[in-house]
Amino acid sequence: MTKLRIALYQPDIPGNTGTILRLAACLGLGVDIIEPAGFDISDRNLKRAGMDYLAAVTLTRHVNWERFEAWRQESGRRLVLASTKAARRYTDFAYRDDDILLFGRESAGVPEHVHDKADGRILIPMVDGQRSINVAMSAAMISGEALRQTQWPAPSTPSLNVTPE
Repeated sequence: MTKLRIALYQPDIPGNTGTILRLAACLGLGVDIIEPAGFDISDRNLKRAGMDYLAAVTLTRHVNWERFEAWRQESGRRLVLASTKAARRYTDFAYRDDDILLFGRESAGVPEHVHDKADGRILIPMVDGQRSINVAMSAAMISGEALRQTQWPAPSTPSLNVTPE
C-alpha cells in the first residue's frame, strides 16, 4: 500500500466524494476530508457512489483547515494542489510516494490562504473555453500519474503464457 493520500477541501457534492473514496479504496490511497463538507458525510448519495468500498478506505476527517494543516506539518508531508490557476502540468510534476494531493470544492476551489500553503501546484491542461474537469475525474487522473511515477506496484493479474507450437 502506498503512503500517497488524497485530500478534499470542503467537498460539496456527495456523489463525487463517494467516487473518490471508491477510487482510493481500489488503489490503496488514504483520504482526508477537510470539513465542513457541504453535505452530511453519512449522506445516502455518498454511500451509493462509494458502494461497499467505503469500508475499505482509510478515511480521516479533519474538523477544519487549521487542524488538517497542523497534522500535515507534523507529518512532514508535501501538499500538492490541483488548481486551474496553476502553471505546471500534472504530468510534468515530480511526485513523491508520501505526497498529499489536494482537491478543492467543486463550486469554488480553495481560498488563497490554502493555495499559498501548497508546496506544489498542478493543473490538467484543457481546451480553451472550458472551466474545469469533474473533481473525481481529476483525482483519478492525477492519482494515476503520481502512482505511475512512484513505482507503485500494479495489482497482480493473471498472465497469459502462450507457447508457440
